[in-house]
Amino acid sequence: MKANKIILIIIGFVVVVSIAALYPTLSETESINLDMSRSSGTVNTSMGSPVLGSPDASVTIIEFGDYQCPNCKKWFLDSKPKIVSNLIDTGKTNLIFVDIAFLGKDSLPAASATYCAEEQGKYWDYHGLLYSNQLGVDTGWANSERLKAFAFDLGLDMDLFASCLDSGKYDKRVQFNTSVASKNGVNSTPTFIIVGPDGEQIMIRGPQPYSVFEETVESLI
Repeated sequence: MKANKIILIIIGFVVVVSIAALYPTLSETESINLDMSRSSGTVNTSMGSPVLGSPDASVTIIEFGDYQCPNCKKWFLDSKPKIVSNLIDTGKTNLIFVDIAFLGKDSLPAASATYCAEEQGKYWDYHGLLYSNQLGVDTGWANSERLKAFAFDLGLDMDLFASCLDSGKYDKRVQFNTSVASKNGVNSTPTFIIVGPDGEQIMIRGPQPYSVFEETVESLI
């Protein structure tokens, strides 16, 4: 009996370690910001952005983007404002951003910086600043100094933000999100997966106009 009990304990330990290995190592602070069970359809959104809009909305828009992607900036400027005012603010949909950091060396730290800003309650503000100030890929606009300058513009605690960014604290979180994108067939940015109340999913590729999103959301409600 004693030998069997020891074997069961060992098996249980191995299972726990195996499950833990599926996820990046999370600090205590980071874990506070995450719902490890959160998903939308087939997409694990547990390490994506905070939800923009009501968590109870019947439709979820999952945006896969790279902060250095010019077409992502185009969608952010041209289509997103109407989506926010007509679909998100009205409670029809919510939106979750999932990083796919693959265009250049500054893509990963730029995405990581948004989660450093999230620690101070400014994820979406920082997200917007990045797209509004985006220039060419790896031209220096998203290097460490500029990322810290954006934080300063938002009035963040600079010691906390700089420590977070310099440590690479959220790099594994961004890498996990990039792998989630790949597992869901996302190979370009921006790509969107719209998830309806019954779990039905529709993929939209590219910076499509607002009308495409409106028609898709209405078809799912």
